[in-house]
Amino acid sequence: MTTQIAVLAHNEERRIALCLDSLPLGEPGIAIAVVVNGSTDATSEIVRGYTDRGVRLVEYAHGGKARSWNRFMLDEAPEAASYVFVDGDAQLLPGTVQSLVRCLRDNPRANAAAGMPRNGRRAAHYRQMLAEEHGLFGDCYALSGGFAARLRASGIRLPEDLVGDDSLIAALANNDLGRDADRREDAVVPCDKGGFLCEPTALTPRGLRSQARRMVNYSVRHFQNRIISALMQSEGPAALPQRMAELYPEWLPRLRPRLSPLWFEFDRRALARMRAAA
Repeated sequence: MTTQIAVLAHNEERRIALCLDSLPLGEPGIAIAVVVNGSTDATSEIVRGYTDRGVRLVEYAHGGKARSWNRFMLDEAPEAASYVFVDGDAQLLPGTVQSLVRCLRDNPRANAAAGMPRNGRRAAHYRQMLAEEHGLFGDCYALSGGFAARLRASGIRLPEDLVGDDSLIAALANNDLGRDADRREDAVVPCDKGGFLCEPTALTPRGLRSQARRMVNYSVRHFQNRIISALMQSEGPAALPQRMAELYPEWLPRLRPRLSPLWFEFDRRALARMRAAA
């Protein structure tokens, strides 16, 4: 049975070729699909240039990573022994896909394997955090075919407006699709071989504006994770809403910006965005 690689890309014309060139193109037993969602740039055209190298283009008109993840993974992806997810702006080191698949094979009780960041000044910190907390980074991770099949059968779906889908996917994998009380320590394993590279933030006006938008998204993710954590500790994933915004009216009165010079302003903007979506 094959390994299915799914690359999720939204307006990634600058990085998508680097991403695809880092994948095991044409290798037997590996299928590659690029899920381009809501893009308005040349991402799809670039991907079409790889079709003769075994890359399949999947296009969705509507953006949203979580929505696209649901549609591809839960509704359309073919059955596979393992699924490797890669962000369209990530670049994999040689052998990473094979190492993730090997991690799952060597740990038959594992639901997921985490790819490791290999650049950036905090890369070592993040690698340690992923190993200690059994987490996943959306840039690169793998799910076992058995876990994917159970996830489909469960009817559990990611909220469509979720920011930072990797945190929830890690929780579902760690908890065997149950509550936090069902967590087991061998369900998500770190993969020490290979890893991925991310594009550093450019110290230009455009790069800094992009980073500011990213920081607001991180703040939204922070508040969404607080809500999800409460659900996972009580009712479990069956209580996940179709959209996180459905729960904002109940939660917004309890949420405040963090009293941190780094996060206060980004949190304030995030809460304003959440109020507008409620």
